[in-house]
Amino acid sequence: MTQETIRVAVVEDDGACRTALAHALQAAPDMRVQWLAASRSEALERLQDDLPLDVLLLDLGLPDGSGLDVLAALRRRWPQAAAMVSTIFGDEAHVLGAIEAGAMGYLLKDLPPQAVLQEVRSLHAGGSPINPLVARKLLLRAVSPGQASGAVPPPAQPAAAAPDAAPSAREAELLRMVARGHTLDEVAQAMGVSRHTVRTFVRRVYAKLQVSTRAEAVSAALRQGWLE
Repeated sequence: MTQETIRVAVVEDDGACRTALAHALQAAPDMRVQWLAASRSEALERLQDDLPLDVLLLDLGLPDGSGLDVLAALRRRWPQAAAMVSTIFGDEAHVLGAIEAGAMGYLLKDLPPQAVLQEVRSLHAGGSPINPLVARKLLLRAVSPGQASGAVPPPAQPAAAAPDAAPSAREAELLRMVARGHTLDEVAQAMGVSRHTVRTFVRRVYAKLQVSTRAEAVSAALRQGWLE
């Protein structure tokens, strides 16, 4: 069976980082580098090329503007492509801005190139790779200010979901691992199932929570008490 080739573009202003990623991508038998860009303007120009993308690796802090503009342009030009942020910015404003702009993965620049390749594969396979520290920020954000300060929380409202929408034991296990930032491969290995089975669990959980991204799933699951 012919192996599918993942078509990747990289937007990164740091020359050494860009070169290291390019070399790793080019050496991977299942990936092809479509183009590289070092700035916002260059990335916007390259997105107009007739080179379809599967994955865009994107830095947010570019010398001539925000990478969020590149995310918006990607959605218009190649809506089927998945974007993954790789940045030094782990604060709430950058994380939420990227997710709202359409990023399906969020990594901090503490991963070696080979680890980034694994996350690219996970993203292309339907996962939403997210740095564990970033996932924790999203979890903490879901706690109301009153609860965080120790105040008595308001009375619980009746759950909107139907009783049969509660997660199964395996789905709850998956959610806990997702909340800790594990990749699809790591979840599959820990649960003793195939990647395909994990993806089925992910789709089922997303449907129950009525969400479409990992970050949304973690926040929704916390609100509904699935992660307690």
